[in-house]
Amino acid sequence: MESKYEIIEKEKIQLLSFPNVEVLSSDEEIKQRFVDLNRALYLGNLEHSKIKIYFEDNQSKKVVETTVWALTDHRVILKQGFTIPIHRIFMAA
Repeated sequence: MESKYEIIEKEKIQLLSFPNVEVLSSDEEIKQRFVDLNRALYLGNLEHSKIKIYFEDNQSKKVVETTVWALTDHRVILKQGFTIPIHRIFMAA
């Protein structure tokens, strides 16, 4: 799967632009993403583990390996306060 995704450092996320369009097409995928992100939050806060987040900005698909610090209704908050809109995330593993 990663061959389709450009690896990016979390510090560069602040330079990206994100459209307002959902990247997933089914309710089932959206529910699974919610489960994956909550698991990533748990791993980040309790285990201090990094996970890979697969997402898409306005140009291409990307992957970042980082720690999830918090979730809001609309954004994933990473270490150092960088954020990714949830509707642009394919999965977190």
